[in-house]
Amino acid sequence: MSKTLKRIAVGLFFAALCSINAAADGWQHLGAVQRVEKLQDGVELLAGKSRVRVTQIHDGVLRVRVAKDGPFPKDFSWALADTPLDLKEALSPVQIEDGKSDTKMTAGRVTVLIKKSPLLITFADASGKVLLADEPTLPMASNGSRIRIWKKLPLDENYYGLGDKPGPINRRGRSFNNWNSDVFGWGESTDPMYKDIPFFLALRKGTAYGVFFDNTYRSSFDFGKESPDYFSFGAEGGELNYYFFAGPDPKKVVEEYTRLVGRSPLPPLWSLGYQQSRYSYYPEARVREIASTLREKKIPADVLYLDIDYQQGNAPFTINREYFPHFEQMVADLRAQGFHLITITDLHIKKDPGRGYAPYDSGIKNDVFLRNPDGSVFVGIVWPSESVFPDFTRTKARDWWGTLYKDFVAMGVAGFWNDMNEPALFERADKTMPLDTRHRLDDGSSLDHRAIHNVYGMENVRATYDGLRKLQADERPFVLTRAAYSGAQRYAATWTGDNSSTWNHLTMSTPMLLSLGLCGYTLVGDDIGGFAGSPPADLLTRWFEIGALNPIYRDHTGKGTADQEPWVHGPQQEAIRRRYVELRYQLLPYIYTGIEASTHTGLPFMRPVFLDYPQEEGFYGNNRDFLFGSDLFVAPVVSEMVDAEEVQLPPGDWYDYWTSQKLSSANKITLHPALDEMPLYVRAGAIVPVQPVTQSTSEQPAGPLELRVYAGDNCRGSLYEDDGHTFRYQKGEFLQVNYSCKISPDSIAVTSSTTSSSFHTWWSNATVTVIGISAEPKEIRIGAHAIHAWHYDAGTHSVTLTVPEAATNWTLELML
Repeated sequence: MSKTLKRIAVGLFFAALCSINAAADGWQHLGAVQRVEKLQDGVELLAGKSRVRVTQIHDGVLRVRVAKDGPFPKDFSWALADTPLDLKEALSPVQIEDGKSDTKMTAGRVTVLIKKSPLLITFADASGKVLLADEPTLPMASNGSRIRIWKKLPLDENYYGLGDKPGPINRRGRSFNNWNSDVFGWGESTDPMYKDIPFFLALRKGTAYGVFFDNTYRSSFDFGKESPDYFSFGAEGGELNYYFFAGPDPKKVVEEYTRLVGRSPLPPLWSLGYQQSRYSYYPEARVREIASTLREKKIPADVLYLDIDYQQGNAPFTINREYFPHFEQMVADLRAQGFHLITITDLHIKKDPGRGYAPYDSGIKNDVFLRNPDGSVFVGIVWPSESVFPDFTRTKARDWWGTLYKDFVAMGVAGFWNDMNEPALFERADKTMPLDTRHRLDDGSSLDHRAIHNVYGMENVRATYDGLRKLQADERPFVLTRAAYSGAQRYAATWTGDNSSTWNHLTMSTPMLLSLGLCGYTLVGDDIGGFAGSPPADLLTRWFEIGALNPIYRDHTGKGTADQEPWVHGPQQEAIRRRYVELRYQLLPYIYTGIEASTHTGLPFMRPVFLDYPQEEGFYGNNRDFLFGSDLFVAPVVSEMVDAEEVQLPPGDWYDYWTSQKLSSANKITLHPALDEMPLYVRAGAIVPVQPVTQSTSEQPAGPLELRVYAGDNCRGSLYEDDGHTFRYQKGEFLQVNYSCKISPDSIAVTSSTTSSSFHTWWSNATVTVIGISAEPKEIRIGAHAIHAWHYDAGTHSVTLTVPEAATNWTLELML
């Protein structure tokens, strides 16, 4: 028997077996389609007692919604943005062809084929190429409150997403659960994790599609672990309600998904600087010592964190005056040194009646706490001991929560960290509140914790963000969250939780961050050096290196661990770590420009290589390397380097960032990086803006902007600037410059085009370095004027010169 016939036989066996098992497990598949009703945006199918709607949401985006017991309930989503971006544009009319056994729905560039008996749905592109299809032997089904759907599993299809799952970035061959969980000491096989992001992207031979299963109950995804012939997803309650994104490339999928659920807002510039934290910095003298040491050692930094020990008895929104007798003055002094203070505010409120604890007293008065089924206030044990919990599903409770930040904002605290918001409780095996705890809604109805658990943390940071928007006037909020649901990026940055100080956790950090980025989360990071345990010197140094090229750059560790600041382990290690923190600050113009662009596209700044090069199948399973923006390729050292490191560059030519040596992707690179070396490459054709090192973003760089032009194809770059902390950019107060270059055998022309210049920058002149010139130019002109003050470096094959008044339109021409 041939291999193909063997596979078919095995597949049929598994399909028959699983169909029998599905029936034995009590799954009730939807009945055959009895009636097809044409809608303006799609079709509604009557199948037994169930109704199924297939509708067009946007060009290339369709929705499948099932009411298994008949009428559709009120349409509501916690995930979708209040006003989904650009969804009001004109759509192609939906065309329906209803036949005896099939219905064909044409919606723009997507064709939906609906088989009536059994009810099966197939999505195809305009050419008829099947993108996603129901598994014929396992139609959509329910079992009591449980719902599930099975899809065909092509042999060479790869799956990505689901948020902060550890392990390889490609999810194929594994299964996962989504139930936000406090998982201190998590490992490679830990599941579920802190976040529930029920979105995945599929990629096969360069073609991509995506699926978002908008269901807040405990859900599960199986990408071929149960059977080699299908994958499946479902939940323990709620609706079978999913969105299909047709792509056809991965960037388009991410753009369309984030168009639906929202994108990260532009953060304050200071939040992109280096952040120093631990559990915990206290007393006040220790905080001041950390700040002073960073400045004395000239290690750039913008942020200091206070964990729960700054509070009185761990009660949120209090200050331990024994530890911090001059808290307000400390905040002001830190701000004068260029530090922004972020304080933790867990969502549990200490149950402390009759003692003047305003958060509890006002919460009881305003009836904003969760209740038990019998109507009494729910009480759970967390850091302050007995605690009560805000009813964040109500606008009234969210508004109340936002007011609690008033005093801290007035003191000058710059940002807030919402931790323990899965929600996490002590003294319970499931680490959360009972499933019958009631969450009230604005319409007077309520849902139990089964329905709300996975969105509770998101509604917590929503309340924080919205409250800060009211309290901080024109200042951009910064909020950090541990738990999330799809769309939480609208309110908060996130990190990968309580990791460990091991090489394995350093290795796992990149695929986790890349996965979060694919799920719409631009502002992500991990605990540099690990939270649990104390890293050896070389591990901490390597983590500082890779962390410099993560969106959020925070060094954090747990109570009882060794010191983990950059200067521990002696001068040699300190010098290397300082070098990479300085690299971070040099690249801030490039980073800020890329982060701003992501607010418009939803594309992650830290991204897997296949996002930009979907045809390159060699990168489909790459868990180590990544792109930082479209122009920097990072191949970090994430092991103790017993063996050589091999690097495969993405397609095209690249330059070594450190030496300016030009390299081709045609050849694999074998390296033995020293401890102070992290392989970093720049795309040939990139124009990268950089700045002189500063000690914080509050300090104006001493010197001009630098533009590094790496000669090559598709030569372009950009620069975005604003004041870095207010919303005045929304009123047009920003600088936007686009750069390009044209290369011919006898010249290189670099052009600057300013599209908006209402913001006055810190720089006037720009130092331009053109890299990749084999010989000294014969002449250099800016516009019509020849210049003579320039330098050619034969070692790096580069020319450096100064362009005056560089925030205007200009053209620089090098005659070769």
